[in-house]
Amino acid sequence: MVNDRGPRTDDEVLAATDVPTLLRHGLARDTFRTALFGDGAIAAAVTLDRLGVLPRSVTYVAEIVRAGGLAYAAALPEPLPSREASACLRDWLETAAQAAQAPEDETRAARWLETVAEILGMRRASRGATAGP
Repeated sequence: MVNDRGPRTDDEVLAATDVPTLLRHGLARDTFRTALFGDGAIAAAVTLDRLGVLPRSVTYVAEIVRAGGLAYAAALPEPLPSREASACLRDWLETAAQAAQAPEDETRAARWLETVAEILGMRRASRGATAGP
């Protein structure tokens, strides 16, 4: 069988990462935390970047999580400006809310969202720096 498609890019591989599973296990269990804040944060940033989300929007949701908690943030009708991005993030927030077993887990989720926003910002800045005049 001939494969007309070339090898998958790093972005494609990362976008296929199961972020809800990493959240489910990474918030409360130390053994999965590196994966959550590594591949999971990068995968989330790639996914949200493809949906046109700005880093400041994710940072704002992190602030909402810190102030009101994961369940409150997950219940927002549109936590991000677009419907598709909101649905994606809401799924992650709901998963995290179910997995959070202690206040530290909620704080960790907010830090994770801030990490996602930072990576998202670096991706955007990198594209801007190479775009030329």
